[in-house]
This record gives sequence, structure tokens and C-alpha cells, in this order.
Amino acid sequence: MTPLDLVQLPELMALTAGRSDITVGLVDGPIAMNHPDLAGDIREVPGRLGGRCTQSSSAACQHGTFVAGILCAKRGSAAPAICPDCTLLAYPIFAETASGTQTPTATPEDLTAAILACIEAGARILNLSLALTQSSSKAERALEQALDHAARRGVLIVAAAGNQGTIGSTIITAHPWVIPVVACDLRGKPVNESNLGNSIGRRGLRAPGDQITSLGAEREPLMLGGTSAAAPFVTGAIALAWSEFPAATAAQLRLAFTHAHAAERSTVTPPLLDAWAAYQHVLTTHSRR
Repeated sequence: MTPLDLVQLPELMALTAGRSDITVGLVDGPIAMNHPDLAGDIREVPGRLGGRCTQSSSAACQHGTFVAGILCAKRGSAAPAICPDCTLLAYPIFAETASGTQTPTATPEDLTAAILACIEAGARILNLSLALTQSSSKAERALEQALDHAARRGVLIVAAAGNQGTIGSTIITAHPWVIPVVACDLRGKPVNESNLGNSIGRRGLRAPGDQITSLGAEREPLMLGGTSAAAPFVTGAIALAWSEFPAATAAQLRLAFTHAHAAERSTVTPPLLDAWAAYQHVLTTHSRR
């Protein structure tokens, strides 16, 4: 059993590698753009930080490159390489200060700016594999308004549920438009450190987040875990389904990926991602391409 097998992605990946007009906004660290196993079109969205790594050993660079590899590495590389033909819009939010592979954090102010910039740049899905630092109620209100703006614009937001091992929600995972993602092992069991909660259980999904291998910024494969690794499995699956049905709306895609388990949504643990079932759901209501 591989992480891709667990969430029924191989059949969907056999149909498509994505489309260039399905744009995924990656709000993360900078990316090692010169990595030979990165595929497709990666564009930098102008922001406070540059999109390219300047310190390949930094936690920010390692994290951004790792998540980018799950989404758009070349097929056949060490990474899952879910949607290499989709366009990746890179908006770095983590500064290259800390070394190692810990999950970097961001302020609500920086995340608000990132969400708005990616939407204006044309993103159709945003991947938020990040944790927030504490901030003022004013900053959190601005972030909530940015999430509302994404909903109005039909931009899907997939967010890591967090790795504090707590029960509860954050301003991100509590938002009704966000799809929170819990990390699980290859048996589908949530990992101990993954956050759970009522809003996460109702609107979220579980995805592989235990010992995931993807691209390392220094050319060697990197193994990480947690909800940061799990979120791009959901993002990539949605991008592939949307590539097959580009005329579908964001709300229709969101429903296809989350509706099937509505009866199970009374728990704090969300259901396991089933990419093929979601694709089949869209297939019943839309003509392809």
C-alpha cells in the first residue's frame, strides 16, 4: 500500500496529469526551482519574499520544495507527483531563517496578503500547509474576510489541520469554505499529532501524512509527515478532477470531494480522501472537457 493507493489516486492519475489552466496557489516556503525533478510551469506571485530558494538548507526552502514535489514533480520521480501539468503559483510566506525541517509559521497578516495576491494572480485552488502565529483580533478579522473573498471568487482552499494534537479549530479550519486536512498513516488512522475538531470532522478529509517521501531542496529525497504533507494530496486530487471537468464550479468540486460522507460528519475525525469516488461523482453531473 502506497500513500497514493490509500486515497485512490492512481486511477485518476492515469487519466490525466492536469491542465495548465488549473492553477494551484502554493502559499508556503520558496522553492528550489532548479530541481531537476520539478515539472511544469511554476510562476512566482510577487510578494514580500522571492519565490526561489536562496538557502537550500533552510526549513522554508525544504518545506516549500517538499510540498511542491507532491503536487508537481515529474511523474516517476521520488515524489508523489500528482498534478505536474497544472500551473503552480508560488507565493512564499516563510522566510529562510531557521534550518532543519520543522514546519515554519506565518502571521495572519502575511497569510491574508498571500491569499488575496494568489486570487488576483488567477489561482483556482490554494494549498495552505502552514501554522499561524497568534495575532490581534483585527488581523484575524482581515484573514476571515480574505477567506470570504476566496469563497465569493470560487477559489477552493485546502488547509493543513495542524500538528498540535489538539481538539478544536483555528480561524482557518473553522471557516465554512475551507477544506481542512488531517494526516493519517497507511492504515488510514489519524496520526497522534494531527489536530481534530467538529469543523474539521464535518468539512475536512484525511490524507496520507506519515513518512511521506517527496523532493528535497538539496536534490536528495526528503521524508516528512504531518498535516503539511497531507494537504497537497487533497489539493492535487482536486486539481486532477478539475482538469477533467474544467467547466465545473468550485462549489461542485468541493461537494464531490466532501459530500459522500455527510452522514459520518458527527465526529471530530473526517473521512478518508477517495479521489476516484470524487471523480466518479463529477462524472455523473458533468461532461468531460
